[in-house]
Amino acid sequence: MNQLITRRSMLARCSSGFGLLALQGLMQQEGGLLARTPPLKKAKSVIFCYMSGGVSQVDSFDPKPALEKLAGKPIPVKVERTQFNNNGNVFPSPFEFKQYGQSGIPVSSMFPKIGEMADELAVIRSMTSKVNEHAQGNYAFHTGFPFMGHPTAGAWVSYGLGSANENLPGFVVLHSGGSVAPHGGVGLYGNGYLPANHQGSILQVDKPEPVRNVMPRESLLAQRSRLGLIKGFDRDFLSRTGDNPEVEAAIRNQETAFRMQAAVPELCDLSGESEATKKLYGLDSPDKQTSGYARQCLLARRLVERGVRFVELSCLNEGIGAGNAPNPWDQHGQLEKGHKAMAYQVDQPIAGLLKDLKSRGLLDETVVVWGGEFGRTPFTQGSNGRDHNPFGYSVWLAGGGVKGGTLYGATDEFGYHAIENKCDIYDLWATVLHLVGLDHEELTYRHGGRDLRLTDVHGRVLTSILS
Repeated sequence: MNQLITRRSMLARCSSGFGLLALQGLMQQEGGLLARTPPLKKAKSVIFCYMSGGVSQVDSFDPKPALEKLAGKPIPVKVERTQFNNNGNVFPSPFEFKQYGQSGIPVSSMFPKIGEMADELAVIRSMTSKVNEHAQGNYAFHTGFPFMGHPTAGAWVSYGLGSANENLPGFVVLHSGGSVAPHGGVGLYGNGYLPANHQGSILQVDKPEPVRNVMPRESLLAQRSRLGLIKGFDRDFLSRTGDNPEVEAAIRNQETAFRMQAAVPELCDLSGESEATKKLYGLDSPDKQTSGYARQCLLARRLVERGVRFVELSCLNEGIGAGNAPNPWDQHGQLEKGHKAMAYQVDQPIAGLLKDLKSRGLLDETVVVWGGEFGRTPFTQGSNGRDHNPFGYSVWLAGGGVKGGTLYGATDEFGYHAIENKCDIYDLWATVLHLVGLDHEELTYRHGGRDLRLTDVHGRVLTSILS
């Protein structure tokens, strides 16, 4: 017996089934619906260097001479409640600062290689967060909400831009050297209520098999035959569920996984890279932390070359000697030792990534984001550490339409509170989405009766840092 399809049912199927794929493709074209006022030349991909744990702004990109004058004395302003409330006196930076490039941006001795790329950076010195704890801070930075269940920025970018390479996921997370997800777990890479094919795919880039079971266990012919049968069952089930978008996304994930069997081994094979390129990134470093992070940076370049929309890198956390595994920048004690070790790990690889992208003409079409969940206090915790500080800290952007050699915002004379052009994570992601041609107010997904977005009901594009 034929079943009548109502107008409401027809609209529902066309909006959530395969018809949506065609519509989404049109929306993603140059000047599409999701990009009401795109940049003249929009970026194609994002590389996110996440510094989990909280990098100290006054030891990295925001020098404060006033701390030297008040060293060892009580800070002469109200002290906000901290994570552990074991607060001491003013703690000047143990690192020296130097001005780099034509822009003269000051960068600490922790980052001499990144300093050489200062004219490519837009340093935001007035970032703030509403939370002061790692898991909440990590979720807030990744998703705009301080708890799990919402899509991460990588999932939103993948959803908004669509795939440029059907053989690889749109959102890839790189791990190496035993690195793990920051506090909050793999939900930080989740798709939330977006279709499942937009969740982050984790690649263990220093393992013989970067993705479990990615190496075929049977002949291609046998596998094709078996998958062909399964595909028939899947399509029939999809039809019987009314083109359920969750089922549809699961099928697309399976199809991508099949194609990844050839794409991932080729991606991770660095034998075709020149020795000069490997050395640029630091793959030859005797320090395992540096060489491990260098591999991630080089693979990030290879991924955006292949059309992957969003790549997130993970700090390594073995043998640092301070901090902890999920949050290796978290130095509540021995700040100089811990920050120095972490900076040595990422400095050359990130600088190499920026140089390599620029030499290949890829920096103009790739937005590089560097930052963590909050900063650190200008006074001590205990004798030689710093506690969490969400009231004013530094992040930076480069490439993809960013105005290099730019300083945006400011903290007070102690590097404690943002006092000029105060901004938050919603502003940061609104700006990144703008750079890839997406309007953060239009990039929405209907869930629970509400149109949700990465920037919630907030966010403004930081036009001062755009070229």
